[in-house]
Amino acid sequence: MPDDLNWAIGGEAGDGIDSTGKIFAQALSRAGRHVFTSKDFASRIRGGYTAYKVRTGAEPVESVVDRLDILIALTERTIEENMDELHEGSFIIYDDERSTMRDVEIPDEMIGLPVPLKRLAEEAGGAIMRNVVALGAACEVAGFPIENLDEALEKRFGSKGQAIVENNETAARLGREYVEEEFDYDYPYELICTDEDYVLLNGDQAIGMGAIAAGCRFYAGYPITPATEVMEYLTGRIEQFGGTVVQAEDELAAINLALGGARAGARSMTATSGPGIDLMTETFGLVATSETPLVIVDVMRSGPSTGMPTKQEQGDLNMLLHGGHGEVPRFVLAPTTVAECFHKTIEAFNLAEKYQIPVYLTSDLSLAVTEQTYPPEEFDMDEVEVERGKVVDEESIADWQNENEQFQPHFPTADGVSPRAFPGTSGGAHMTTGLEHDALGRRTEDPEVRVEQVDKRDRKVDTARERENFDYREFGNPEADTLVISWGSNEGAMTEALTLLEDDGYDVRFISVPYIFPRPDLSEEIDASETTIVVECNANGPFADLIEHDTLTRVERINKYTGVRFKADELAAEVKDVLAETGEVAQ
Repeated sequence: MPDDLNWAIGGEAGDGIDSTGKIFAQALSRAGRHVFTSKDFASRIRGGYTAYKVRTGAEPVESVVDRLDILIALTERTIEENMDELHEGSFIIYDDERSTMRDVEIPDEMIGLPVPLKRLAEEAGGAIMRNVVALGAACEVAGFPIENLDEALEKRFGSKGQAIVENNETAARLGREYVEEEFDYDYPYELICTDEDYVLLNGDQAIGMGAIAAGCRFYAGYPITPATEVMEYLTGRIEQFGGTVVQAEDELAAINLALGGARAGARSMTATSGPGIDLMTETFGLVATSETPLVIVDVMRSGPSTGMPTKQEQGDLNMLLHGGHGEVPRFVLAPTTVAECFHKTIEAFNLAEKYQIPVYLTSDLSLAVTEQTYPPEEFDMDEVEVERGKVVDEESIADWQNENEQFQPHFPTADGVSPRAFPGTSGGAHMTTGLEHDALGRRTEDPEVRVEQVDKRDRKVDTARERENFDYREFGNPEADTLVISWGSNEGAMTEALTLLEDDGYDVRFISVPYIFPRPDLSEEIDASETTIVVECNANGPFADLIEHDTLTRVERINKYTGVRFKADELAAEVKDVLAETGEVAQ
């Protein structure tokens, strides 16, 4: 029996789609199964199509695919929206007693399971539980023991009282029993449960968890899709470690508050999306000129302007690399998986403080909302190293004072990194402004000092290149003639596409880049390949432009800017199309 199952529930925004999907994903995870989720939702609170998809397997799953095995359709539009992914033998669960669903026509090659969701929910205690009835029905079709839903239902409804939990458990069982008794099908699925213990979380949560692990103790932010859940995760948690979350009145206030926290000596962070980055850009320059370590998270979405706030895109790259007036040194990190959101957040804080430079940590909507399972050891807190850089204390402050015993916070060191004294450090009183300054932080327009300070700040990046390992992640055959390069969230889809390509006789090497600036030199890798393809979720290919600029080599491009993430089978087909155009064929 197939163990790789694709399940979805769809309807109108406000119909409880998200909470229902999370319940099922949590139940699968707690049953020792691997899970990968995706969401499709409209940019409004109520109304508009929304869906929650869950892919589950006995082995790790890294991507969505163009196949839907079980669909819970709360509206007729749900079936229409998913028709391209439904296949012969797909099961569609719907409520034929609902007025809008009575005349639904299920394609002949698919199997409709009309279940009176509302009526059964009312028998269990209330019509509001109709989605849970549908979950119970789906458990019967999927061969997933209904008991595994109980713990997830307890977690979701436990705060409302045991009676509510029991009503939902009853609703799920009524759905399962109805399908069992009313339909005589030999369902082709049996989801095997194990004793494995997995962590289920999304990219925003992983960033929040990484921030706490890294020692972040001050967060300021303004709610914006799809970055809001970073703040939601930190709220109530960071306080347990002596930290504070402040919801600012706008993005300008958020970054200025975070800057203040960092100047006070706290590891500080803010998170936003593209429109918020626009507003934060002026203060970003102040962060760099004042040599203040700060982490700024950009969870990208479709733009420009308001764009499509709930859709996928990687369109902010040029802004992150070049945004701001003047020449501003910075680091730009791009996690490639949900787990990497955790690890790269920790690294971002260390880089920020070691080099006293602002760090952009760029995620995107796909990573932000995707929930994925990992073994707990993936997030081993004992392995976290906190590196605070050149922090001086009362004993070492004299080494960085001038002949008048004045502390020099912007001393032009050989590596570009000056000493840093936290407020209250005896002998460490100093000033810093956004104006050009000398080693003491005093305003200056002296040409020689200006050159000295600009060169000093730029040397930090060169020093980091020498000291840090800004490398890439590699998959597939390192000797293959075809090289695919991507950055950010495309990694999972491409790694699964490699298997599909291999099955079709294509030999491919895949490099996933988590460092945008500084970034690894890929000249040798590109020279060794016959065809290089760069994959990214945008229209104009800014990362491909960078690759061509760095290597002086033309690359092929696969771009997607529909607002929907790449799928594994879709990417495999796109790679084959590019190779066909270049004259390469399967071996």
